Amino acid sequence: MIGGGIVTVSYITAMILFILALGGLSGPETARRGNGYGMAGMVIAVLATILGIVTRQYTILLVALLIGGTIGIVLARRIQMTQMPELVASLHSLVGLAAVMVGFANFMDPTMLFTGVEQTIHDIEIYIGILIGAVTFSGSVIAFGKLSAHISGKPMLLPARHWLNLGLLVAVIWFGREFVLQSAAGGGLAPLMIMTAIALLYGVHMVMAIGGADMPVVVSMLNSYSGWAAAATGFMLSNDLLIVTGALVGSSGAILSYIMCRAMNRKFIAVIAGGFGTGGGAVAVSGDIEGEVTPIDTQETAALLASAKEVMIVPGYGMAVAHAQHTVNEITRALRDKKVNVRFGIHPVAGRMPGHMNVLLAEARVPYDIVYEMDEINDDFPDIDVSIVIGANDIVNPSAQEEPDSPIAGMPVLEVWKGKTTIVLKRSMATGYAGVQNPLFYKENTRMLFGDAKDSLDAVLKAL
Repeated sequence: MIGGGIVTVSYITAMILFILALGGLSGPETARRGNGYGMAGMVIAVLATILGIVTRQYTILLVALLIGGTIGIVLARRIQMTQMPELVASLHSLVGLAAVMVGFANFMDPTMLFTGVEQTIHDIEIYIGILIGAVTFSGSVIAFGKLSAHISGKPMLLPARHWLNLGLLVAVIWFGREFVLQSAAGGGLAPLMIMTAIALLYGVHMVMAIGGADMPVVVSMLNSYSGWAAAATGFMLSNDLLIVTGALVGSSGAILSYIMCRAMNRKFIAVIAGGFGTGGGAVAVSGDIEGEVTPIDTQETAALLASAKEVMIVPGYGMAVAHAQHTVNEITRALRDKKVNVRFGIHPVAGRMPGHMNVLLAEARVPYDIVYEMDEINDDFPDIDVSIVIGANDIVNPSAQEEPDSPIAGMPVLEVWKGKTTIVLKRSMATGYAGVQNPLFYKENTRMLFGDAKDSLDAVLKAL
């Protein structure tokens, strides 16, 4: 066992490392260092807790650490980069479940002897912790199902759903009052369990009502919820490190959710209300949009790229599904060897989670200095000779600017149609995840390269 002073110093050190980790993770050049800070902080936090806080049941603790560590290593080795959104959602669910279990254990702990105001405060901490944890758990499970296509991405819009949510909120407040009153008299388990069931139901209903196009916001939102759940757990256990760490995760997740909403021209409340986006994959009706689709083959694509001076590559979820990021990097290197200026344009909500495309490109070792965010390169498209859109749809849809009645009206998009030639790689003419048809495919300067993105790009690379 180590003394309380050493534990405090260790916790402060871990907090500083976690803050440095967040700072490092804010940019691709420093992300590896930030990740190292986070790992070091977690090791210090766990060791300090084991050696300074835990006083018994070491066997159970070590077995749990061994099981959890083994699962983590197996997941890290098996999970593909394309499955990262599902993995993140599943990890959020575990944080929520842990908060629920800790809350119930804390409530039923016979050694917790509080009276008066202290007991009321402690009961409120338990109630809020379980509430946030239950919503996080069930919501993350549904998000995992949607991201992994086990559940349709189409929003489930129940009649009077807003009144239903309001009713659930009123019920939670009522049972919270009952819980505090009954707990003071030695009871309270029944209202606590009823609230937990309501919170689980709300988490399911909340995410089921959110359409596929809003899933990047949902992932960051659940990340925020998991942080607040951890902070609530810290209050229950009187653990300052958990409180600070949870607050860091919760606040950073909330900021990220705001950034995602701004990138989609959406309000956070509108996302929670749901309804934006379907499961995608519905075949677009060409008669609704004037113009004809102009196909192109891989030889013509290679010739256009080789003769260009400025090339912009816009990756989307289709690139992730096809595992085409490494071929994209090879094409980039081949073009740069030919003195072609190649850049990447990344939309903030490209993929299924924030930063998804950046991670894939980093994995393929695409140089950081040629990867740009939408706001940095949108004005450059008139000077681009060839734009290649790889499996993206909604983020390059001109109807966001041209059609006031479009479901994505006002959403900032990458203006690829302003370049000289746009080549779109898609399997078919199906709509994107938002279920909105794309006039880009029918513009005179657009060429459609149909087929699997990796197979098509492999052929383009060979031709180059």
